[in-house]
Amino acid sequence: MPNKTFFWFFLPTGLAMILFIGLPIISTGIQSFYAQHDQVVKEVKKCDPFGCTVSIVVDNEETTKIRDAKPLGKFNGFGTYTDRNHLAVDEIKKFWNETESFGAFVDQVTNLPFYKALIFTLTYCLFVTPNVLLLGFIIALSLNAVARKIRGPLIFGTILPMIVTPLVGSLVLFWMIDSQGIIGANIQNLMNDPYLSLKSSKTLTWITIIIYGIWHHSPFAFVVFYAALQTVPQEPIEAAIIDGASRLQRIKHIVLPHIYPVVTFVALISLMDNFRVFEPIIGFSAEGSAQSLSWLIYDNLVNEEVILFGSAAATSMMTIIGIAILLAPVLIRTWKEFKTAR
Repeated sequence: MPNKTFFWFFLPTGLAMILFIGLPIISTGIQSFYAQHDQVVKEVKKCDPFGCTVSIVVDNEETTKIRDAKPLGKFNGFGTYTDRNHLAVDEIKKFWNETESFGAFVDQVTNLPFYKALIFTLTYCLFVTPNVLLLGFIIALSLNAVARKIRGPLIFGTILPMIVTPLVGSLVLFWMIDSQGIIGANIQNLMNDPYLSLKSSKTLTWITIIIYGIWHHSPFAFVVFYAALQTVPQEPIEAAIIDGASRLQRIKHIVLPHIYPVVTFVALISLMDNFRVFEPIIGFSAEGSAQSLSWLIYDNLVNEEVILFGSAAATSMMTIIGIAILLAPVLIRTWKEFKTAR
């Protein structure tokens, strides 16, 4: 395709990406360097027949004037990135100097808000992403081998979790694992413990959210893999069958190399999607046991006293950086393979 033709073909998409992706990221980056204004307070003297009292109250009028004059807030530079709710640079230095053992140091660091959320987010990605790829591929292979007459209903049943809204799906599972739900009640009967609750354990809560993530995201991998399997050439497979290759050998040496680019695509999409896990935490009401980076952003934006736009923006930028770091090895490897193929 000539460069000029490609330019006009890509122009609408490029403009849309700049408008709806590029500019919001730039705006968020700018906002992350600002912090909310301090509230202006004043002394109010109240007198009654028994005497006078002085109290401190917020001067809403002056506070509003300051916010209207500087709507972004006060400039804070990288202060938001390094404060206790994010990288906690000063706190980590303090823990390192005062803690005697490395294990105690790690425990203190992992209890800080940002690092606690980062650990859960990475754990979720580590377990959900590979299992989604594996389960989606196994289901695609299985349905590709069944009779065409029953393939349609099976495919519909398989993609059903993807149709359900994530928040609704997590709420349904949350009710099922309740002590009066079908899963929770059966587990209590099985373990002969009427007080056993999946919601009371941090580990069980994490496992439940991870299982939900695998269940909800596997249909996407299945759909893409199933479509890719339809493009696998039959001649090499038939030749492999004649040569006595087993099904596993045919998959390993013919099918997987053919759909490798698709596997890379699904892995990248799944990784990005899993890194912003949010809905299951809200649906399971698991904020006490599991906080993700996306949940931290949400928590800053629903603050009852002051909406922490700067803190939310800083967490958003660090989330984007984290996704870029996770995707970098795959993208670099793909680029090297592309250059080698040329």
